[in-house]
Amino acid sequence: MPSLENSVTVISRSRVFPDQKSTLVDLKLSVSDLPMLSCHYIQKGCLFTRPHLPPHALLPHLKHSLSLTLSHFPPLAGRLSTSQDGHVFLTCNDAGADFVSAAAKSVHVGDVIAGIDVPDVVKEFFTYDRTVSYDGHNRPILAVQVTELNDGVFIGCSVNHAVTDGTSLWNFINTFAEVSRGGVGSVTRHPDFTRESVLISPAVLQVPKGGPKVTFNESEPLRERIFSFSREQIVELKAMVNKRRSWTVDNGVEVLGKQSNDKINGKENGKLTEMLESLLLRNDAVSKPLVEISSFQSLCALLWRAITRARKLPSSKTTTFRMAVNCRHRLSPKLDAEYFGNAIQSVPTFATAGEVLSRDIRWSADQLNQSVAAHQDGKIRSVVADWEANPRCFPLGNPDGASVTMGSSPRFPMYDNDFGWGRPVAVRSGRANKFDGKISAFPGRDGNGSVDLEVVLAPETMAGIESDGEFMRYVLKK
Repeated sequence: MPSLENSVTVISRSRVFPDQKSTLVDLKLSVSDLPMLSCHYIQKGCLFTRPHLPPHALLPHLKHSLSLTLSHFPPLAGRLSTSQDGHVFLTCNDAGADFVSAAAKSVHVGDVIAGIDVPDVVKEFFTYDRTVSYDGHNRPILAVQVTELNDGVFIGCSVNHAVTDGTSLWNFINTFAEVSRGGVGSVTRHPDFTRESVLISPAVLQVPKGGPKVTFNESEPLRERIFSFSREQIVELKAMVNKRRSWTVDNGVEVLGKQSNDKINGKENGKLTEMLESLLLRNDAVSKPLVEISSFQSLCALLWRAITRARKLPSSKTTTFRMAVNCRHRLSPKLDAEYFGNAIQSVPTFATAGEVLSRDIRWSADQLNQSVAAHQDGKIRSVVADWEANPRCFPLGNPDGASVTMGSSPRFPMYDNDFGWGRPVAVRSGRANKFDGKISAFPGRDGNGSVDLEVVLAPETMAGIESDGEFMRYVLKK
């Protein structure tokens, strides 16, 4: 494939203002928002085949739709401000969002989704490249870039990470699409802007002069590719992970349920297995109920093992698998599902490289499951208290070379974005917040439980997982 670098030409830049004036009061940044001030703006977008609207009509239509949508999301047309006592607020002052028109007439839809690695031209589909969220004090919170391809269009959104998490961003993008498709009367999502939870704190984040900086090397050599997993492959993986698990019965003895073809002393163990499983299924015999490992946790365990193996770490080296967890439904009382802002916390799971690789995948999946299951109201509040005792920005990156960070979610409605000419062909992200070990999970376009993982790794590590038999067995072949 010929090089597609520098294929995108910016045609115009303009400012889009909300259709109606905001009546929203200033919103105080929460303990989940403030740590993101050192992160890049989030960059997410959708690739579409050619719209039915001619180019001269497409851009005014999308601008008008964005204006109407901003009236439902006033913070995205606002700016950050810091009070004299150091608290950071989101001022809904109708200052507007940026709108960029660009063209890449030599790039086809197929160029974006074909091949192994994600082509570098995708990074040119977004503006505000490498912009740090603290800069929202003096530049727009949101920028939308519409790039016309030879046979399609890419709509890329760059949004301040101290203002939104993935849930809020996709709620906005879905509303933008609804308005584009059917007008303002079609809006079904109504963001919740209340600031009345434990996440709103009197603690002050001390910001260095000149603002915070990202905490990872923005220029390290990386490879990025999409690994796709069909529903059938994920169902198979989940079944395998859940086939043999440990239970504790009432006499304190741990029993490992084995497959019926296992052997003890050379003899078939099927009868013993049936007897133990029958015992474990009796309510009066079980003191710790069996918790099923989810499909996504199974997939994360598969990836954790493959990356750890490819990195060739010493067996004593501690590895970390971080998952961004949505706290909206985990808090008590719960936040509104449409709560606007960051309501996420990073949940780490630790294990040595030796443990991850010497034990089977079920063990790694179980560690992830336990970490996420334990992250409920009490744990969330303890993380808030810890931050209040030492306010700080989030140290994004992989400084020890042994970490994996999972972001985004296959539950986000990324393909529910019909702007009036059909669902997206693909979802892609820009250069923002990428480092060795950064993974983003997307739903597969086919839906029904399929998953795409956007994997960013050092080149040698990527080559290692590409030749990893356990991992590649479940990857959908192109």
